[in-house]
Amino acid sequence: MNFADSLKENKIFKVIAEAAKESSVDAYVIGGFARDLILKRESKDIDIVCIGSGIDLANAVAAKLGGDIEVAVFKNFGTAMVKHDDWEIEFVGARKESYNRDSRKPIVEEGTLEDDQNRRDFTINALAISLNAKDFGNLLDPFGGVEDIRKKIIKTPLQPEITFSDDPLRMMRALRFASQLNFDIAPETFEAIKKNKDRLSIVSMERIADELNKIILSSKPSYGFKLLFHSGILDKIFPELTELQGVETIDNKSHKDNFYHTLQVLDNVSKESDDLWLRWAAILHDIAKPATKRFDEKIGWTFHGHEDRGAKMVPSIFRRLKLPLNEKMKMVANLVRLHLRPIALVKENITDSAIRRLVFEAGEDINSLMILCRGDITSKNDLKVKKYLENFRKVELKIKEVEERDNLRNFQPVVTGEDIMKTFGLKPSRIVGDLKTDLREAILEGHVKNEYKEAFEYLLEIAEKKYNLKTPSVKISTKKSDQ
Repeated sequence: MNFADSLKENKIFKVIAEAAKESSVDAYVIGGFARDLILKRESKDIDIVCIGSGIDLANAVAAKLGGDIEVAVFKNFGTAMVKHDDWEIEFVGARKESYNRDSRKPIVEEGTLEDDQNRRDFTINALAISLNAKDFGNLLDPFGGVEDIRKKIIKTPLQPEITFSDDPLRMMRALRFASQLNFDIAPETFEAIKKNKDRLSIVSMERIADELNKIILSSKPSYGFKLLFHSGILDKIFPELTELQGVETIDNKSHKDNFYHTLQVLDNVSKESDDLWLRWAAILHDIAKPATKRFDEKIGWTFHGHEDRGAKMVPSIFRRLKLPLNEKMKMVANLVRLHLRPIALVKENITDSAIRRLVFEAGEDINSLMILCRGDITSKNDLKVKKYLENFRKVELKIKEVEERDNLRNFQPVVTGEDIMKTFGLKPSRIVGDLKTDLREAILEGHVKNEYKEAFEYLLEIAEKKYNLKTPSVKISTKKSDQ
């Protein structure tokens, strides 16, 4: 199999080939780019292995490309990175590796191309394409990677137990590639994952979370999560999710399997959005159901308050999984907390005040919340699903109508805490907060428009009636811009 014509379409390979020839080293495109070339998948990451110094070859390529191209050198790993246009090209010298059982950091020695292919994680990633004049474009496939691509299967080049014991992160990578490519995992490879899952304890949670996020971002992430579950890895890294699995029955009354329901919601949301954090909200929306599950003889199983409890669980889960404890986490927690709210609106008459509160609390995440709620409809009754979706459409139209009229997505009362303190000569205190709350509630209920003059006059009225604060003799100008 020869890929000379495909490589010649990109001038970067000609430059690398010329630089390698002038440096008297053999060079090969290896790993993911070669795999994706066969799969006809777009790839902007190129891995080059050479029989010699990868750093020297990177410098030679950068010099040939000209301009202000910088070479990022990672001496500890013997690698170098060159960025050119949209391409990221990593250079490394061929090497062989051995491992200490207590670490996934290998002992590295110079090696041959065969040694380098032997150390690769999977057969589909051990493919190499020559950039040398004598056989430019020829594919070197010692482990049958092309056939495994044809069969859509993930397997290791060497014995899987050795591969996974040496570097346990490869187990997560196996599940991730299967999820991304929609490949199966070879039975002996999957058995080795199950047997070596405890070895993940030597891998940093940051690296595990990175692979987990890549699974979540695949086109059908439920497949990756089912592999995680059946391998036993999910229970090691994310036990809260595995606790959702199973169905309990009392008096012939059963609840649904919330694990598989969650995976279906995740897939539904993934069809509408590639936002990682919205997908995390789908994963966590029912996470507190095991903690809130109760059986009522009259109505069966209940999960009262699981949305609020779930929102409170989000920070601890993010902290343990080394996910960002920032606005993204707050977004996920807020979506978990609010995910039942639009469903409740569907079941009752939709009032303007209910819509105002929903938009106020969801803020910029209102569209994401509606995607999550649509995804949460997983009934097998097609008529029920159709009815819910039609009602959701009514809610969305009402949201659009109210928001266009009241501008609530970034709602803040036009009269601020500073205004209140200045008006009544108050210092920061509980009464200031209470007045702000009273004003906000009046605006959300539609009793007062969110315009400065009307809101300020309401403030003066409620301050005197409720808190016995006398109307000041000097008022703040009512010419303040409406918001």
